[in-house]
Amino acid sequence: MQYRQLGRSGLFVSSMTLGTMTFGGQGGFGKVGSTDVDGAKRQVDMCLDAGINLFDTANIYSAGESEEILGQAVSGRRDDLLLATKARMTMGDGPNDAGLSRYHIIRQCEESLRRLGTDYIDLYQVHEWDGITPQDETLEALDTLVKSGKVRYIGSSNYSGWQLMKALGTSERLGLERYVSQQIHYTLQAREAEYELVPIALDQGCSILVWSPLAGGLLSGKYRRDKDAEEGRHVEGWDEPPVHDPDKLYDIIDVLVEIADSRGVSAAQVSLAWLLGRPGVASVIVGARTEEQLEDNLKAADLELSEDERRRLDEVSAPPLIYPHWHQLKTASDRLGPADLPLLAPHLEAGS
Repeated sequence: MQYRQLGRSGLFVSSMTLGTMTFGGQGGFGKVGSTDVDGAKRQVDMCLDAGINLFDTANIYSAGESEEILGQAVSGRRDDLLLATKARMTMGDGPNDAGLSRYHIIRQCEESLRRLGTDYIDLYQVHEWDGITPQDETLEALDTLVKSGKVRYIGSSNYSGWQLMKALGTSERLGLERYVSQQIHYTLQAREAEYELVPIALDQGCSILVWSPLAGGLLSGKYRRDKDAEEGRHVEGWDEPPVHDPDKLYDIIDVLVEIADSRGVSAAQVSLAWLLGRPGVASVIVGARTEEQLEDNLKAADLELSEDERRRLDEVSAPPLIYPHWHQLKTASDRLGPADLPLLAPHLEAGS
């Protein structure tokens, strides 16, 4: 297991993280999983044995039950690991029970601490953008939580490029705690992050944590062009991530399966290994309905893809160059920086 520096902080996190959206199973989250306390303890044991030190949850997962189960699963070994959770989503019927106001952030942090059974949260993340609450209010509330010792580091999740840069700029201007990470969706099936968020990770030191790195199971190998999957999130009506181009998805899966079969590993492991080698990625968050799935996913930490295998995966999954990137490729290729290259370098090589 590799350990990678998280953003501009001094914190090192394992290259794989256990995601706990499968813990609990209340409401719509039952489509994802319904792991109980005993099952959670076994998964935590497996992850600690594999070298994982970061465990991720959110207050909204199964209406807080995921946090409660995770807290029980790590009881007695809190100092051996890092806990991450999130706030922003609706947690009640009142007008202040959602968003990133000072009121909601501090109240939800206190609730998460209680459910997790801990005195502090290692990484506290805003779960989604709030376009109503001023940035200085949100960041001052998070800064207060850090200074009080209830939170160690802060991160964002699901921000667009301009939103994340606005937040980072506000922190710099006011001398407030700064997001060290961005938890985002980024896979072979969905590489939109390479337009803005990957460059920000490299240029601003705001590391990437990847949620749903197998695209809700679409890249696990069980969804095939000529075969319907028998089980999985999408079979049961889970609609994240959306599939805009089914033909391209199956082209990607075809290459994944070919590489996996040639290496004697699963398509899921190849998908995860590709992500682990992408610029700016600190950790990929894996969750599993079963211990067998988790065991398979964890093996990706030791899988090294060849340059040719990466090239094949890059080519079949390449995102189109939207404006202004195609224009910069034509007119600014003589002065590109490191943050520009993950997206543009393959096009430069193809044209040389």
